[in-house]
Amino acid sequence: MEKPRMARSARIGELNLDTARIREQPSVTMSGTVDKIIPSPRPSQPEKVQIAVDGADHRYRDLRIENTLTDEHGDDVRLEKGTHVEVTVAAKDVNPVR
Repeated sequence: MEKPRMARSARIGELNLDTARIREQPSVTMSGTVDKIIPSPRPSQPEKVQIAVDGADHRYRDLRIENTLTDEHGDDVRLEKGTHVEVTVAAKDVNPVR
């Protein structure tokens, strides 16, 4: 016997109430390459790196971040031009279910 039809909002509500279900944030990981190092305009500001993300839309291909990173041992590291990187973008839950 088939389950009775229910509204989409009711199905979503049912999934949100399921405590055994593990929620994951939606995310995507893409590869990229460091295109350029942008020196800081002032000594108080860190330098930035521009990363060309492979497979991204042309308008969003270039990503700029501060070049102050930490490795798995807690040491400060810097990216260099031509370095291949993996960029992960995760969505933040704006409306948490209560």
